[in-house]
Amino acid sequence: MRGTSASSGLRPSVVLAIACFLLHALANGRYGFFRDELYFIVCGGRPDFGYVDQPPVVPLLAAGAHSLFGDFLWGFRLLPALVLSATVAATAEFVRLIGGGRFGQWLAGLCVLLGPVFLLWGVLFFTDLFQPLTWLGLAWVLVRLEQTKDERWWLAFGAIAGFSLNTKYTVAFFLAALALGLLFTSRPKSLRRPWIYLGALIAVLMILPNVLWQAAHGWPFLELGRAAAGGKNAAMSPPAYLLQQALYGGPWAAPVWLAGLWACVAKPKLATARAFAVAWLALAVLFELIHGKPYYLGAIYPILLAFGAARIEAWTRVRWARGAALAGVTLLGLLAAPFTLPVLPVEAFVRYQRAIGFMPSVGERLTTAALPQYYADMFGWREMAAKAAAAYNALPPQDRVRAVFYAENYGEAAAIDVFGRRLGLPPAISGHNQYFLWGPRGHDGSVMIIIGGEPAHYAEVFKRFEVVGRTDAPYAMPYEQQPIYVLRDLKAPLPAIWPTTKKYR
Repeated sequence: MRGTSASSGLRPSVVLAIACFLLHALANGRYGFFRDELYFIVCGGRPDFGYVDQPPVVPLLAAGAHSLFGDFLWGFRLLPALVLSATVAATAEFVRLIGGGRFGQWLAGLCVLLGPVFLLWGVLFFTDLFQPLTWLGLAWVLVRLEQTKDERWWLAFGAIAGFSLNTKYTVAFFLAALALGLLFTSRPKSLRRPWIYLGALIAVLMILPNVLWQAAHGWPFLELGRAAAGGKNAAMSPPAYLLQQALYGGPWAAPVWLAGLWACVAKPKLATARAFAVAWLALAVLFELIHGKPYYLGAIYPILLAFGAARIEAWTRVRWARGAALAGVTLLGLLAAPFTLPVLPVEAFVRYQRAIGFMPSVGERLTTAALPQYYADMFGWREMAAKAAAAYNALPPQDRVRAVFYAENYGEAAAIDVFGRRLGLPPAISGHNQYFLWGPRGHDGSVMIIIGGEPAHYAEVFKRFEVVGRTDAPYAMPYEQQPIYVLRDLKAPLPAIWPTTKKYR
């Protein structure tokens, strides 16, 4: 039955959303806090209109969730599970909006529900949390604009764009790519009417406080972006980048979104559909050129999956073929799910990964060990804070009152601020991203605790140093398993050398 007609029973969108939430309910309490989650908790605990590496909304929500649920990880990650469940439901309903029936709704919804990148976004309190839903919301508005001819839909477009910009800046690329794509549709007519400009004004007013914050602090996000493109992110050839797209979205879903690209180009029922194909191509080329991580493109796939599922439904009339397609997506998706959804105990996952013989990439130049980076970064933080606290508490009283933990990265610093504060540690300092702007917090550098680093360097800048312990969480990232040093008597005043500690990356 077509999506525009009445049907008996629950809609696929409802069933899929419930299934998505239950699947994440099995996983969200496993492992531990991810390094970025700890960082967002700390950033959100110091409310501002922006931060070096992200807009304000997600850190504020993360801090709020942590104040409400504390270390109850399932509760803390409730919002990501709910947002992904809404995204799955909205994808199925989007198929219905563009004329697809129940099979198309099931197919697109299952592809999002079991897509590796979406499974991970439904677990972690990431800045990507809202991106698939808001990008799909923008597509929804453009389709309704064409269907209803009501230009007031631009107001909703502006509101969604403004909110999305306040969660992650990547949507700015999508908006630019959409603007390019809309040149191939009839939408330029909107330029002769006021509503598109009012919608743009809404978006500008919503993001303006953050833009002013970035300007006041020297546009740190642009500096961070240059660092990522200049070496942090791994460079990939175009074929390798496209292969990563298939892996991130799930190889079983790739034929569906490829069909979506075809459906958007080859005689689409909606002129607006061409804009999404152009946007995908523009973004794929751009992100490959600037060495963007493969998942940057992930938020566009619910849109393409919806168009692809509707087109496949039109091509496939045989019931058994449809059933086989849905069963295949479900089976393959569930087999791959442990790679991005922590449903297995960590020891069981290591054995499963070894049996499969596959280690996912995150698009960065990182050395991993037993676990993929996004899992490894959920381990070792509490242990690190405990080891740092032991080193701190072992100091003589006259040293302890002057001591501070200096972190090489925001993950270490945030672990100290979230877990170490309960063990008596003062707030950490670091030159990494937002911590750089917070400065040395009144410390003079006379006594510092630090994890890792080079003794030769410490001999140059400190008068004395010694090894007092070691971090040894076996599943953490290798570079977080290092000696713990106590450094004494910085040769130059810490405030004077603070500008040299800046690391925006």
